[in-house]
Amino acid sequence: MSPVELGFWSIGAVLLLIAVRIPIGVALGGVGFAGLVALRNFHVGVGLIKDTPFEFGASWTLTAIPMFLLMGSVAHNSGISSSLFKAARLWLGALPGGLAVATNIACAGFAAASGSSVATAAAMGRIAIPEMLKQGYEKGLATGVVASAGTLGSLIPPSILFVLYGIFAEVSIVKLLIAGIFPGLLTAAVYTIMIVVRCKINPEIAPRLSAAEIESLKPERWKSLMEVWPIMVLIIGIIGGLYGGVFTPTEAGAAGAFLSFVIAFIQGRLTNKVFRESLLEAVSATARIFFVALGAVLYSKFLSLSGVPTYLGTLMGDWALNPILLVLASSIIYLILGMFLDPLGLLLLTLPVLLPMFEALNMDLIWFGVLVVKYLEIGLLTPPVGFNVYVIKSVVGDTIPLETIFRGVTWFLACEVVVVGLLIAFPQISLWLPNSMN
Repeated sequence: MSPVELGFWSIGAVLLLIAVRIPIGVALGGVGFAGLVALRNFHVGVGLIKDTPFEFGASWTLTAIPMFLLMGSVAHNSGISSSLFKAARLWLGALPGGLAVATNIACAGFAAASGSSVATAAAMGRIAIPEMLKQGYEKGLATGVVASAGTLGSLIPPSILFVLYGIFAEVSIVKLLIAGIFPGLLTAAVYTIMIVVRCKINPEIAPRLSAAEIESLKPERWKSLMEVWPIMVLIIGIIGGLYGGVFTPTEAGAAGAFLSFVIAFIQGRLTNKVFRESLLEAVSATARIFFVALGAVLYSKFLSLSGVPTYLGTLMGDWALNPILLVLASSIIYLILGMFLDPLGLLLLTLPVLLPMFEALNMDLIWFGVLVVKYLEIGLLTPPVGFNVYVIKSVVGDTIPLETIFRGVTWFLACEVVVVGLLIAFPQISLWLPNSMN
């Protein structure tokens, strides 16, 4: 068997192991080790297993990940998410589908304090879905908006996926994080337009507030803004510091975590329970991410030695030589695999194959990184393994069927088609802000 054939068989082996629910880090690392032994010898495989954890874990840039996770955990456990939804509800509740719009905007805001799609969906789901159902909102809309808007946690900085992509693609993580701002805001805006138009056409899916109810909300509006100052401090502190070059992404993670602790302390919410739970959540999530990443690094080394990326570039022929066709092919790969694979695993599995092709055409890897994260967001919503949908299902329990949530998400997937089309047609949506940093 040739090295290239072995490489392709290994991809099938990884997908099979994941399908039978072997942990993705074990699947990637195990197949990578076996492949290295087959290509070289046992001692080379063992040597890489011994060296890889230190080489990967010793990266100073990676320390941004546990810091961003800690910041998000403190923000959630100290009640920032509930204050954010309350303010959005008071200001936007009078619109058609006002509570759904408020949930969408609150998710975008909380995404800037958590860096995690799953954390955003879980936090906002517990708060927003019961409120929407209480007001008579259609179940698909109520659950679909939280599952979909929760994916903004992967795009709006800080984003853990952007940090990992930047490390593997060897591009500026600061520029990647800044590049996600406009696409994230664009996604939230398209979602909002769809919700308002849909609820205007069909008011039954989202009963509007009466004139008396709208009037009763007005006195509380300005007061509610006083409760969301923590999120504004975090957003301005992190994004402003990154854009202004005040600190690096690693320092931004530490600054964000420190700010979240200070804010929780000032608000009187930094109890022993909040501190303990936030720390445990951050450590647990960091361990999971690093374990998958270590397996991916080992597998990437084997895949590079097998020659699969080079072979695929040759096999794709004109596709690999035409930027538009290459983007189209990559889109198809991510959309199909995103239906079955975890976003982190999909990211680390595909980069060794696709990055060399984009580099060969001198295409902008910052722009490609935004597209990749956008495709990973879509994968969080598509059946059968739309992870954010299952997060929402765990929140609502047996009260709402899984198919109802997937049906509600379909409207937002249609919005994603529009957003992706705009990002491909107009790369400056992603690139203008990071390029202005020069």
